[in-house]
Amino acid sequence: MRLSTRIALAVAVVVPLLVLASGWIMVRLVAHDVHAAADAHLRERATAVRTDARNLLRAMANDRPVSVEQARQRRLFTAALDVGIRVVAPGGTITGGPQPAASMPLPSPQAAAGPVTVVAGGRSWRVLAEPVSVLRPAVSGTLWLFSADTAGQDQIDRVRRRVLTVAVLTAPVAGAAAWLAATRLALPLRRLQRSASGIDPRVSAARLEHTPTRVAEVDELAGTLRTVLARYDEQAARTAEALATARSFSAAASHELRTPLMSMRINLDVLDGSPEPDAAERAEIVADLRAEHARLLGLLVMLRALAEGDLVEADAFGPVDLADVLDAAAADLRRAHPHAEVTVTAVAGSVVHGWPPGLRSAVDNLLVNAAVHGVSPDGTARIDARLTPGPDPATLRLTVDDAGPGIPPAARAAVFQRFHRGSTSPGSGLGLTLVAQQMALHGGAVTIEDPPTTPGTRFTLTFPRTPPPPTPLPGPRTWLTDRPPPDAGR
Repeated sequence: MRLSTRIALAVAVVVPLLVLASGWIMVRLVAHDVHAAADAHLRERATAVRTDARNLLRAMANDRPVSVEQARQRRLFTAALDVGIRVVAPGGTITGGPQPAASMPLPSPQAAAGPVTVVAGGRSWRVLAEPVSVLRPAVSGTLWLFSADTAGQDQIDRVRRRVLTVAVLTAPVAGAAAWLAATRLALPLRRLQRSASGIDPRVSAARLEHTPTRVAEVDELAGTLRTVLARYDEQAARTAEALATARSFSAAASHELRTPLMSMRINLDVLDGSPEPDAAERAEIVADLRAEHARLLGLLVMLRALAEGDLVEADAFGPVDLADVLDAAAADLRRAHPHAEVTVTAVAGSVVHGWPPGLRSAVDNLLVNAAVHGVSPDGTARIDARLTPGPDPATLRLTVDDAGPGIPPAARAAVFQRFHRGSTSPGSGLGLTLVAQQMALHGGAVTIEDPPTTPGTRFTLTFPRTPPPPTPLPGPRTWLTDRPPPDAGR
């Protein structure tokens, strides 16, 4: 059922009910006014005939001649005009004018001191009782006045019938008018519905075009639809990125794992072959297998971390103390690489808005890179990690210096590319790619320089203390699916 039809039905039901309620109040008011007018007329006649009623009572009590008594009756009935009169005295009852039958019981004079309604023979009467008395002789009686309530009741019935007629006629008229008005007022909503019905986000890039209608509900609904479509687009893009990341993960894993797996298969065949290798050769093969296993494990861990960085959402970011991250990473490095000597210097209040696993991954890979590639001729990897305020008060700077052979300026951009590694490198070629990815996610930068006083390499990470508006996440994130450009992460 359309909204206009629902509104029309609701109006067609509610308006007659309101008319009936108003009519009921009107009938009560009319009845009150009619009775008030009749009562005022009764009281007026009572005042006008009170003296004549008293004279008639005196004549009846003093046994005056019949002619005198009849003359006073005529004077009383004439003064009563259209009101029925009944005088009840010890000597008898005198009646005249329109009134109910004498057999109809009347209320007590005390109850009828104010006008009341009595019903007799299908007719209603307004009745008023007035006490009358004379002193000489001491006689008292009751003057009853009657006024037919037929005209007033007819007027009340006419009002009631008209109210019912108006209520019956109002239902279709109000329903039709409400339907026309609702149809007219719903035109902006219909136009919005037609615009929205032509949108298929799966096959078309077209989005909702809406001109403000100055109808608050319609404009708010259009805004909501636009928000829903924008969120659909965002989620569809993120889903596409996730699918691309999954495909790239699978392709990269199958490509990069093929060579070490083949090498492990050859070593296993040699171990299981005939003649069996001697002890020295066997030890060498086992060492190769352990190295290949470590490389496979490291590669899978790096690929997973890179994929997580491409798929992380903004709600995973929060306050992170970089000093704590640096201390924990240095402690783990000392345990894993006993030849590394790590010096850590950090300022207090080193809190940034970041993704804790991502920051830890970036710092871990930077320190491991220094421990692996920054070995001095004496076999020791001396690493100096410093966390200091950046040149801008809104930034923090992490520098990691090593004492290795260094990186030529021409080769520095390539080290951030995916799977880029030297011929003697034992790593996966993804460590520095992870560092560049995390700096891009956090709105920071990574650079490579020569240390100011000693040979080696200096990596500098610059972090913003607060997230750049409106979100710290760039897009699209394709560190796993595409090779970054030569200046990535700078």
